[in-house]
Amino acid sequence: MKYEFTPEMKSLKGAELLDQRDPLSKFRQDFNFPKTVNGEDQLYFAGHSLGLMPKKAKDYINEELQAWAELGVEGHFHAKNPWMPYHENITASFARLVGAKESEVVAMNTLTVNLHLLMVSFYRPTPKKFKILIENNTFPSDKYGVDSQARFHGFNAKEAVVELKPRPGEITVREEDLLAQIETLGDSLALVILGNCNYLSGQCFPFERITKLAQAKGAKVGFNLAHGAGNLLLKLHDWNVDFAVWCSYKYLNSGPGGLAGAFIHENHLNKKDIQRFEGWWGCNKESRFKMGPDFEPLPTAEAWQLSNPPIFQLASLRASMDLFDRATMEKLVEKRNHLTSFLEWKLKSELGAFTEIVTPAERGAMLCVKVKKDPKHLLEVLKSRSVILDFRYPDILRMTPAPLYNSFADVHRLIEVMKEALHDNSARPA
Repeated sequence: MKYEFTPEMKSLKGAELLDQRDPLSKFRQDFNFPKTVNGEDQLYFAGHSLGLMPKKAKDYINEELQAWAELGVEGHFHAKNPWMPYHENITASFARLVGAKESEVVAMNTLTVNLHLLMVSFYRPTPKKFKILIENNTFPSDKYGVDSQARFHGFNAKEAVVELKPRPGEITVREEDLLAQIETLGDSLALVILGNCNYLSGQCFPFERITKLAQAKGAKVGFNLAHGAGNLLLKLHDWNVDFAVWCSYKYLNSGPGGLAGAFIHENHLNKKDIQRFEGWWGCNKESRFKMGPDFEPLPTAEAWQLSNPPIFQLASLRASMDLFDRATMEKLVEKRNHLTSFLEWKLKSELGAFTEIVTPAERGAMLCVKVKKDPKHLLEVLKSRSVILDFRYPDILRMTPAPLYNSFADVHRLIEVMKEALHDNSARPA
């Protein structure tokens, strides 16, 4: 959908009018904003890196601290929200979040741990079918992970791991080139593992088409949803994706190092012969405490669990998922598109001489903006004026209007501060 913006909307009053029409604006009050020295909300546009704290997170964590204080080990069974099945409080929310069945999702571990655990199951190379396709400018942890998996299986990572190739002078990969690269790899392709939105460019990849083509070549397909869960409208089950992993501290606002999630398509569930690293929390719940020597896998994605999960992290995540359930991803994506288009319009119309947006139309909430002069200095100036963005080498500022808590007025104020800072910056000697 293309949004139309009028000259009147360049003013603060125009932005505030858009906020008044926004049915999700009420969710802003459910978050804690970092404050300026004057006690005002900072302009926070770093939800792609660490989401803001839901106010309920403190209450939910305190509930479990109190249960621990009063009940000790009995909290596993007799707390208001018993700890033994506590992770199940997240299951239905995660299923709605990524377009899955409840049996296909689980909250566990951290993102890279889950990536490794699922590559154990879904990267099963042979001497002729061993290549892994990843994106260019992939997040380093993903690259380290796939390289180490290739080496673990006895392959040279430089031969086994293939990066997507953008055209000369371009940072993003055209869809036709991506699909052509899958065709070229053909029968040698064992696994496609892509970030859903590239962390450096913000480009969103066509999940369904990639999955169909790669699986037609006999490859498995997995997605890293670090920048997708809570940002994109996902239909992992319907798209027949083999597996996916995501963190929860970015768009999902669970707090630093928050518990991650995993999706395994039902095609791969309840199979005793699947290769998998196993631990006792993935064992049959009815026999788990019999402490038997043989692993009895659960018939769901929970079979990939290793250990009992951290309750305080789950409590924090639950506070955020309550908000997602109330808002719904469909409405959040609608606002995301409107809000991000508003930011794009203002950047192009008011700061086009100083900046270039490298994020294509296929995107989520994050815009990656190339700054033409001294971006690191600009970042420091913005920080001094209570604007929170982040920098990625060599010249990219990433900024995200998160639809759960950012407003159109926030976007207006961001552009006003950037205009002042960039004009000041342009006056500095080169």
